[in-house]
Amino acid sequence: MGSRAQPQNLPNSAAISRGYNFASTWEQNAPLSEQQQAAIISLSHVVSERPMPVKLAQENVLGQDNGLSVSTKDSSGDDAVTIEGVLVNTNQFYKWFTDLESTLKSETDEKYQQYVNTLTERIQTCDDILQQVDGTLDLFNELQLQHQAVATKTKTLHDACDRLVQEKQRLIDFAEAIRSKLNYFDELENVATNFYSPNMNVGNDNFLPLLKRLDECISYVESNPQYAESSVYLLKFRQLQSRALGMMRSHVLAVLKGASSQVQGAIRGSGGNKAAVSEGVEASVIYVRFKAAASELKPILEEIESRSSRKEYGQILAECHRLYCEQRLSLVRGIVYQRISEFSKKEALPTLTRSGCAYLVQVCQLEYQLFDHFFPSSSKEISSLAPLMDPLSTYLYDTLRPKLIHETNIDFLCELVDILKVEVLGEQHSRRSEPLAGLRPTFERFLADVHERLTFRARTHIRDEIANYIPSDEDLDYPEKLKRTVDSISEINSADDNQDVFKTWYPPLEKTLSCLSKLYRCLESGVFTGLAQEAVEVCSTSIQKASKLVAKKSSPMDGQLFLIKHLLILREQIAPFDIEFSVTHKELDFSHLLEHLRRILRGQASLFDWSRSTSLARTLSPRVLESQIDAKKELEKSLKATCEEFIMSVTKLVVDPLLSFVTKVTAVKVALSSGNQNQKLDSIMTKPLKTQAFATPDKVAELVQKVKAAIQEQLPMVITKMKLYLQNSSTRTILFKPIKTNIVEAHIQVGSLLESEYTEEEIQKVINMISIQDLQTLLDNLL
Repeated sequence: MGSRAQPQNLPNSAAISRGYNFASTWEQNAPLSEQQQAAIISLSHVVSERPMPVKLAQENVLGQDNGLSVSTKDSSGDDAVTIEGVLVNTNQFYKWFTDLESTLKSETDEKYQQYVNTLTERIQTCDDILQQVDGTLDLFNELQLQHQAVATKTKTLHDACDRLVQEKQRLIDFAEAIRSKLNYFDELENVATNFYSPNMNVGNDNFLPLLKRLDECISYVESNPQYAESSVYLLKFRQLQSRALGMMRSHVLAVLKGASSQVQGAIRGSGGNKAAVSEGVEASVIYVRFKAAASELKPILEEIESRSSRKEYGQILAECHRLYCEQRLSLVRGIVYQRISEFSKKEALPTLTRSGCAYLVQVCQLEYQLFDHFFPSSSKEISSLAPLMDPLSTYLYDTLRPKLIHETNIDFLCELVDILKVEVLGEQHSRRSEPLAGLRPTFERFLADVHERLTFRARTHIRDEIANYIPSDEDLDYPEKLKRTVDSISEINSADDNQDVFKTWYPPLEKTLSCLSKLYRCLESGVFTGLAQEAVEVCSTSIQKASKLVAKKSSPMDGQLFLIKHLLILREQIAPFDIEFSVTHKELDFSHLLEHLRRILRGQASLFDWSRSTSLARTLSPRVLESQIDAKKELEKSLKATCEEFIMSVTKLVVDPLLSFVTKVTAVKVALSSGNQNQKLDSIMTKPLKTQAFATPDKVAELVQKVKAAIQEQLPMVITKMKLYLQNSSTRTILFKPIKTNIVEAHIQVGSLLESEYTEEEIQKVINMISIQDLQTLLDNLL
């Protein structure tokens, strides 16, 4: 048994080694998962204990006697089967070993071979399937290409169908468009047939629809001149339109004439009483009956107004306006003329203007209401009623103008301006009513004529009543006129004090201020400024002339106070006028013409040298001289000069002895300072001043007494006269203040001389001059 054990171990070792190598190589080339490896390990244990194949077992039995005995133990069952064999030689052993190894290998690889066979079969199956799939795919690709070709053909067919459908629709639309356009041209025959039908007239129900269709055809043909024969069709359409508009005009005229005939028949049926007829302009027969008779025109006129934006209908509308106004004018003209003529015979110009304008405004309002009934859309046009209202307003203007030309009363003319501006035009403006707009040009024209006439009469008044005024003795009876007025005012306390005050004024002043106060609200600012400047200038000149006459008749002081009084009044009264009293005068100056002509005749200048200043053009061109005159400033200047003259005259009246004394002393001192070498004069200068003949204390005392007497006697008389002429105390105070200053200044100067040249005793006892403080108190008490 010991000899058998070793041979059994060798094959097992080789088989295990080769099996290991195979398994290692297989593992490297085809790695298994852990689960698969575990299964293989389990199988390897089972396989290693399997028995020898039957064939090998039999061969081993047969060869036991010849050689080496080998046995294999089958451990597949519980009982062990031992196959024993005898290996005679080495070849048998190797053959046996080889067979054993092949058998083991075959048994070991069988499962893998079966798996490989299975995989090979499946791969073959897959190859077959892939070949079938490839064939199927080829068929599918071919089918897809065929489908794409069919889809392309189908889409092309659909697109072609869509294009055909669109083309069909376009052709249908085109045909419809041509048919719609041709309808306008085809309407010519239809419209012409209807319009030329003997039964067709404006009152026919089909007239207005046919006219509307005709207008549409004309508008279309006008907007498409590119169509063939469009001009021919347009001409024919316009001929039909002219025929239709002519029918409308004839119809409107016939209806208006019929309405006018009815109204005139109703007026004649009133018995022909002129008084009754004159009241008919406000009566219903003129308006209500006419409105009722002409109501059938309203649809036609409204249709015309709705299309008035077109030239043809605008013309026919204007023609209807004219026909309407002509018929209305034939009805109301005679009545209005008669009424205005009655006013003209009975009333003065202002009353006639007021009544005539009010009556014409009433007629205009009634006519506008009636006109608005027929022409509601175009009644707001001012010119629509012009053919009716212009003749009526012109007749009123022609009635008023002759009376205006002969009117000379400025008060009446100013009243006319107020009536026209306030009552007529102002009331129209406040109402803002369209009916009266047609009368405004006539009223404004008449107002301009009134302004022109008023301006002319104002200039005439200024020239005749102010500039050329010839004063009477009573006008120059100053200061007696003032004294009488003061006495009358003190005796009678009445409400006419202002009138009494006006009586004390110089008539040209009163006329000037009265005229300006009337003209201020009546004339335009520019015109009034010129008149005011002229009036103030002329009035100032007239007052200055009168003051000289008063000075000759009464006294120079009366003349001065007269001038101051009236210039102050004039300045005060023109202050409220909000104007500039400055006027620029322009005049042509030809004074240089003679000198230029002389130079040309002497050959010093050329007549045809246009480049020099001595040319003919420059020679014959006048120079424009401008001069600005400010009447208010001239008035201030005259007033200031007069006041200064009065102040100096009063100052001289009171302190003239002192002024003469100061003048003599000043002259002596000036002569002394000039260094005159005349011995006689030198001898005089060397003596004291009080030794001079004109400056002895007694002479100075005499002068001082004269001044005192003048202050106590003559100065109060001056103050009284100032109070008589100048009623305003503040004015007297202002005027007396420089007089007082001059008197005090004269005393101060003399007092200074006395202190320097005379002793205190001579001043106090001999001269006895009043102190400055007492003098000021005395002068203050005078006012």
